[in-house]
Amino acid sequence: MQERFALIYATHRGRKRFQENCVHVKASEAEACGGADAKAHLHPAVVLGPSKSSEGFRMYYLVRWLD
Repeated sequence: MQERFALIYATHRGRKRFQENCVHVKASEAEACGGADAKAHLHPAVVLGPSKSSEGFRMYYLVRWLD
């Protein structure tokens, strides 16, 4: 697992882990922040992952929000 910049699709920001289909990995912090869109629920963040959960899903863990 490694830290990555990403856009996360989240309707609320209280969660700490996200399934792979909600996370869009980006090459840089600028790219993640530039793609943010609160109306579309896309929030820039630093995530750790992916990791396989006990249920068999690939998950990313929130390190911190960038906005």
